[in-house]
Formats: sequence, C-alpha cells, structure tokens
Amino acid sequence: MTHSNFRIREIQLKDNPKIAKVIREILIEFGVPKVGTAYADKILDTLYEAYETEKAIYYVIEKEGEIYGGAGIKQLDNFEGNVCELQKMYFLPETRGIGLGSKMMEICLQKAKEFGFEQCYLETLPYMESARKLYRKAGFKDLEAPMGDTGHYSCNLWMLKKL
Repeated sequence: MTHSNFRIREIQLKDNPKIAKVIREILIEFGVPKVGTAYADKILDTLYEAYETEKAIYYVIEKEGEIYGGAGIKQLDNFEGNVCELQKMYFLPETRGIGLGSKMMEICLQKAKEFGFEQCYLETLPYMESARKLYRKAGFKDLEAPMGDTGHYSCNLWMLKKL
C-alpha cells in the first residue's frame, strides 16, 4: 500500500477527539506507562488549541475523514534557547512502514527551520525501536540527559538534531 491514500495536513478543531483516541490507542498498544508520558498529558484532548500559538504546528495523517496519526513542532518546554521539540509523533499500524514517518519528519523539520529554530529535541522510549531508527536516519543523535522539562519522566531516551 502506498501512502498516496493518506494526506498530511494541519490539525483542525474537529480532529481533537480523533487524534486523542489514536494517540492513546498507540500508547496502550506499546504498553507505555500511563504516568510520565503523553498518555497523561492534559493537552491530549485539546491538541488543536495547544498548537494555536507562535512557532508551533501540529499535523495529522488523514484518509477519508479518519485520523491515523500525527506529529507536531513546538518550543521545548522550560528551556532557554532556540530549541523546538518534535512532539506526539504517533502512527496507527496501517500507516507504518510505508514512508509516512519519513515524510512527516521532513515536513515537521522543514517547518521548524522556517520558524527559526536551531535544534530539534525529542524524547522516546527504548521499545519504540522503529521510531528510533527513523529518528537516527533523519540525523537525530542520542543525548546523555534530557533537556528542558517536558514532564515526561518515563521517557528515558533523548535525542537532538541540528537544523
């Protein structure tokens, strides 16, 4: 299956309940702890509003009105400096392994550059192996310690890329 049936577009208000459900489903699939991860984020149900701010954007993957995943770019929380965070990048199984992850990453990083960010940070988990492969392919390097404070204390792998 090619990714031609899927469309990457900016989030709209009506997508909120759908993307929240998708992200929670994926986190459950991976057995992610419900505390200290995106699962517990209050903003999960209001992602549209969360990215309605300067130098922030969230994209969703859509096909025939259904949402299959998403990813966003935003200033890294509690961090002084021109660093953004690649946030909430999750894809349902149907959208994996067909090049959509690379495409989404490309779009997000391009937007981060347009916003004027110098570096992009992300946090992940050890068992999200295919995600980590994708991040490395895109030029992300492993860090020894976290940057900023995202509140995701259960995410114990940190990566950074120069833009």
